Amino acid sequence: MRILISNDDGYFAPGLACLAEHLAKIAEIIVVAPERDRSGASNSLTLDRPLKLSRSDNGFYYVNGTPTDCVHLAVTGMLDQQPDMVVSGINSGANMGDDTVYSGTVAAATEGFLLGIPSIAVSMASKEFANYETAARVAADLVQRFARQKHSLPWLLNVNVPDVPYDQLQGIAVTRLGKRHRAEPVVKASNPHGETVYWVGAAGKAQDAGEGTDFHAVAQQRVSITPLQIDLTQYNQLDAVRGWIEQT
Repeated sequence: MRILISNDDGYFAPGLACLAEHLAKIAEIIVVAPERDRSGASNSLTLDRPLKLSRSDNGFYYVNGTPTDCVHLAVTGMLDQQPDMVVSGINSGANMGDDTVYSGTVAAATEGFLLGIPSIAVSMASKEFANYETAARVAADLVQRFARQKHSLPWLLNVNVPDVPYDQLQGIAVTRLGKRHRAEPVVKASNPHGETVYWVGAAGKAQDAGEGTDFHAVAQQRVSITPLQIDLTQYNQLDAVRGWIEQT
């Protein structure tokens, strides 16, 4: 099995190194990650300049672009053979609920999925980041489960792992995305030149975090696995919009 590994925290991130170490024991891996932290880059592609592919001393490749750039470049131009899977992570922080819209970690996996490759985004759901080993073991287990079964279509999984030792996990839950409250306001400040600048505020707290959601599973110290889709069509509004158009 060949696995393409990427992330959004940069090729130097400890979560990436831990993930690569564990997956290298069960598969042939290649790492292509951003040259710097690109958290929040979402699914952006770099179209205004060429991309540069470099290689670090540990063998990881890095790109002066976004997580999506990394996977797109690797699959469509760098690799001689298409990988069997794309695994993105381990992200330093949760990607639950509305986070998935902005997440570069999820975006790297999404690009693999759009290119027809089964893909997994793996995130550490805490702010302490003490147990990357736990998330790496979960990722390796999911990869092995995938290898043992046949799949008619590629899938895209968003995985959030509680930041606890592996033997303290309380199982796995297949979940839906929850929802956060509205984000905190931007933070106004002044730079050294006396100019007004703004920092994007913190994400809102969980609003829809009931049983069955990713938030609930992680709070119960269970691994949350949410299958994602790309179709953004709001099907239950199609008739309403048709009626509105016909009236005008």
